[in-house]
Amino acid sequence: MSQELVGFSGEVSMLLEDTSELGDARAVAREFLVSLRAVLGLPVSQEAFGMVQLVVTELVTNARKYAPGPCLMTLEVCEGDVAVSVWDSCTSIPLILPADPARIGQHGLEIVTAVCRSFEIHREPVGKRIRAVVTLTDDPAGRQVL
Repeated sequence: MSQELVGFSGEVSMLLEDTSELGDARAVAREFLVSLRAVLGLPVSQEAFGMVQLVVTELVTNARKYAPGPCLMTLEVCEGDVAVSVWDSCTSIPLILPADPARIGQHGLEIVTAVCRSFEIHREPVGKRIRAVVTLTDDPAGRQVL
């Protein structure tokens, strides 16, 4: 994959049809963040770089694990944030379990909601869309990805 997305305008989408594509989804997220900085001149903190990839991993993993068929991941920049949206074909709304350090597994959405500025689940005519928003900078200077 290239260092910058071709024709980059602050939004990118990826259709995922197989669980083996999770690494590709993370790579698209990394390229997206690098392009925000290189093409659009936006600051991207080290924390945001890691958090966006974490959110992509959790949301895409859940979509591929619990919904039949493909899923669609969209990343878009909006007002100093990155919105990660994942659509899948399952209409069931996932449960976000309360924190429980003794529980093994099922902490993904708990973690996502903790690291995101906002988190929404919307039913669609077919399936649902989960949208999580991560702030690009965590300080006024905007510590940048090297």
